[in-house]
Amino acid sequence: MAQASLMEFRKTIATSLGTAFGIVIGMVWTQVILSAFVTGGIPLTSTGGTWGQWSIFMVTAVVVTVICVVAIVLLGRWGGKQ
Repeated sequence: MAQASLMEFRKTIATSLGTAFGIVIGMVWTQVILSAFVTGGIPLTSTGGTWGQWSIFMVTAVVVTVICVVAIVLLGRWGGKQ
């Protein structure tokens, strides 16, 4: 019984954290896309910048995405352990 509870706990924590990391990825990419529109002269919600600033922002989004995906995979493995 205790083993089943620990397994359920790990699975729940892994799923919750994986979802949270997915939300972070979505939020970062939303900002990248919005800033690309503004930088391209199509203001939607925020101030613009230069293409160099936008490319740095895009690289940051890729790095955050990779880190979060690795964390999601590791959490999925951890949550699936018995």
